[in-house]
Order: sequence, then structure tokens, then C-alpha cells
Amino acid sequence: MSKVSLIVTEPQDLIAELKPAHHPRLYGSAGCETWSVRFSPDGSYFAWSMGHGIVRLLSWPLTSKDSAEAGCSKEKTLNCKQMVWALAFGPCLSTRVHALHQNGRDHELLLAAGLNNGVIQVWVVSTGNLRFTLSGHQAPVRDLLFTPNGSLTLVSASRDKTLRIWDLAKKGASPHVLRGPDYWVFRCSISPDSSVIASVCNLDSKVYLWSLRSYTFMRHLTYDHERTMASCDFSQDGALLAIASYHSTTGWWLDLWDPYTADVLTRVEDCEVCAYRSDNLLTSLSFSPVGLLLAFKDYRALRIWDVERDKLVTDTDYNRASGVCCAFHPHGGVIATGCRDGHVKFWRVPRLVPSLKHLCRTALRFSISTYQVEALPLPKKILDYLTYRNIPKQKIVYCKEHRR
Repeated sequence: MSKVSLIVTEPQDLIAELKPAHHPRLYGSAGCETWSVRFSPDGSYFAWSMGHGIVRLLSWPLTSKDSAEAGCSKEKTLNCKQMVWALAFGPCLSTRVHALHQNGRDHELLLAAGLNNGVIQVWVVSTGNLRFTLSGHQAPVRDLLFTPNGSLTLVSASRDKTLRIWDLAKKGASPHVLRGPDYWVFRCSISPDSSVIASVCNLDSKVYLWSLRSYTFMRHLTYDHERTMASCDFSQDGALLAIASYHSTTGWWLDLWDPYTADVLTRVEDCEVCAYRSDNLLTSLSFSPVGLLLAFKDYRALRIWDVERDKLVTDTDYNRASGVCCAFHPHGGVIATGCRDGHVKFWRVPRLVPSLKHLCRTALRFSISTYQVEALPLPKKILDYLTYRNIPKQKIVYCKEHRR
């Protein structure tokens, strides 16, 4: 069994760091990257694609260095024998869906791994045994997500330009295949009510929205100039869709869309003063399950933006370049980041108490569209708040050197 080195430190917001057992011969060399990090839905496990086809399952919170090296019953090493691009725990039970309406039964916890050869392996977390293998994709599986309604529905995105929806509760059932993009499908996100899939392609200057109920294409969210799409994520009420993109000459953008009306509500841009904006790429983003926090990782730093108060609450990790993924703990308080050299870092997230106004908005917007809200006989100021029209229209994130 391979060993993991756990280092606990205290500077700034850093909680702990995991280092792979085998260090890369050259920094950033192919095969050693941590392309995916995930916490289980209940927060008791952490999964880490530690490079070289190995996935490590660790209990959370992390044990001491001695315990981590010795291993315990909850810790598993999964040998996928192929580069692992994506990980997903399932089933996922949304906190926004009433228990009586959850589709899930007492399913055991599974971990799906998307591989370089287009295969998806599904592992049983409690035993570390391979449950079954899903074949169909003709190129690397770049992203995986279980629907948040408690079912065993798995959505996969691939470089073969398709998305596939798998029903793992029906053994041997053929997946629904979503076709249409002309480029590699890099990332996907599922709305909290499990009705819509958003996906982005690497060289396609638009976002694809798909119906998860009818398995059909719905609409595009289109940009007016060329860009490379990097990531996407729905807010916890489904009323916002965050899109990360960049251009080789002008740097990165982070846009918040209204997925119902196809309006861009706000645009966050990289530091406009830096001479090397084109070298700084936005690689991942994620909405927090607690409050209206949005984390995004670029080559310079990990930042967490409190959208409600319009301020950065975390701006750190300046000593680790080329971070490629990030994931919040489901209970908040912690975010994990993965890097090209195989490392994982855990960062402290400020524990903010969501305002009563925001909690009411989240509860309302989970089940009501923008059009339905706009039809309510309410003052414009309240309507703007409920539809997120009150957030800043534009924001520039300055680097430490040029911060005003």
C-alpha cells in the first residue's frame, strides 16, 4: 500500500497538506497531477486522485501523520491503472430536497472515477472493491457528477464531445447520450433540483444547457467574443450559474449568469494592471454549500469571494503555482485544492453566518424561476434582490502587487 505524507502547519489559512508517495521527476510532469479532489456528501471521506492512476480514500477529518502512514479501516488505495481525470461520490442527498421526496434509498456510498481511456470505474467506498465498469466514451472522461436528488444517476462529460447519463440502479442499462458540441466537453454542473445540466467545452464560446428530465438540449448562453471555457457551477439555489473562461491574450473572466433569462449579472476580471495576464489562467471554481461564497483558483492564488457582501474573504496559496481543482467540504469551513505536482492543500474558509434575507431568497429561488419571481407584486428593490440584480455589474480582482 502506498503511503501518504500529511503535514499540518499553521501559516495563514492553511490547515494541512498531503504530499504524494512518489514525487515527480520533473515539476508538473505528465501523470503526477491531482486532477480531482472530492469530499463525500456527509463529509466523512476525502478522495484524492494522487497521480499515476492511484486514488486515495481518506477519512475526514484527517488523522495524524503516523496514523495516515500506518493506515486504518477507513483509508483505501484504489489502483485504477489509468490516469484519473474526475471523481464523484454518490448518491448525493441535497439538503434542499425534502426527505420524503428523496429518490435514494439506503444505497451504499460509491465513488466513480473517470479515466483516460474513456472508462468509468465505480468503487464501493466501505470496502474499496470495484463494483462495476462503465464503457462507452471514446476519449478521456473529464468530469463526473451524481445528481443531487439522492438517486444513482451519474452524469459524465468527455473529450469525445458527448455527455452521458447513467442509471446505476439499473444494471446493464444503456446511458442517455447528449450530442451537439463540436469540441471537448470539459466540465459540467447539475442544478440543485436535478432538472438541468450545464456544460462547457474547451474552445466553444458558449455554455450548453440540457434538460435532465427529457435528455434534450435546451439553450445556449453565448459570449460575444472568442474564449476558452474552463469550468461551471450552479449556486445552491440554482438561480446563478458561474462560468470560468480565459483568452490567451487578455487573461481570465468569471461570469455569473441567470440560467433562466440568459442574462450576465456580473463579470469578475483578472488584475488589469498585470503585464502577464495571459499567463494566468482560471482553472476551477466552486460555490460553497454554505452561504453565497464562490471559490476560484487561478495560477496565482486561491480566492474566495463573498458575493453577498462583495468582498474577498480568502486570498492565499501564492506559493503553489498551477492549481487545477478545488472542492468545498459539504458542511463548509474547509476547501481542498489539487495541484499539477500531485499535492493537495486544505484551507480554512471563514465561517460566515448567512443573513436571514439570503436564507429566505435561497429557499424561494430553489423552486421558483426568475420569470415567476418577476411576476410577483413586490417592490423593485425586493425583486432585484430575489433575482440577484443587486450584485455589482463588474469587479476586478487585483493581485497583491497592484491592490489598491
